Amino acid sequence: MSRVAAAFARRRGTVLIPYLTVGHPNLETTLEAVPLLEESGADLVELGIPFSDPVADGVTIQEASFRALQGGVTPGRCLEVAARLRERVRLPLLFLTYFNPILSYGLEAFCAASARAGVDGLIVPDLPPEEAIELEEATARHGLDLIYLLAPTSTEERVRQVAQRSRGFIYLVSVTGVTGARESLPPGLGEFVARVRKWASQPLCVGFGISTPEQAAQVARIADGVIVGSRLVQLLSSRREWKPLVSKFVQEMKQAMVGSTGCPGGSSS
Repeated sequence: MSRVAAAFARRRGTVLIPYLTVGHPNLETTLEAVPLLEESGADLVELGIPFSDPVADGVTIQEASFRALQGGVTPGRCLEVAARLRERVRLPLLFLTYFNPILSYGLEAFCAASARAGVDGLIVPDLPPEEAIELEEATARHGLDLIYLLAPTSTEERVRQVAQRSRGFIYLVSVTGVTGARESLPPGLGEFVARVRKWASQPLCVGFGISTPEQAAQVARIADGVIVGSRLVQLLSSRREWKPLVSKFVQEMKQAMVGSTGCPGGSSS
């Protein structure tokens, strides 16, 4: 059983998956933040590799990527950070990255290096399954989960395709837009999750736009995981005061999700 599958298997309720950009505002913060996230209740963590053209991200994460790139953060530095984190945390580490950095590094080489660093899976927002066969094979050879995304606009054919091929879980984008904190969840989210669940046996995790404990509780009633990014990135920008802010935020999100689980859950692939 992979570390991702084990995280879902041992869950009591919906899992919480925070996202942060590696190197934002600096590498030391990333190295300190991930253990704090684990201590505060996170079940998995997404490590964003900064990229110059993050088409799926809104202003908050775009700025985080820009600052990290200005600080000299490269995929190689992200691998080094992941390896250091693996020595300090037990929770699954997932790289969220666009396809170009992987292609530039070399698919096979990147997957091998990720596995050596203790990374458990990849999320590649701009890679459709039709063009992912080579990366699927490389990740499988190195024991990495390749996690696909679905959006409310995904066709039934795409939903079935992703349900057959996504490993670890399926990432459901809550909105037809980019990442970023929002005041409310879209009204059709429940129907979207139910539509995917008809075809999928994997856990279903919802991200994009979730930034408050109330929203996390709403998602916990219908999905297996809650992914939160932009609000956490904002808190990490608070410089010296970020630790108590981040810890409190994660604990409140987790607490709000406890007892809110209303879905039947999915079995890990």
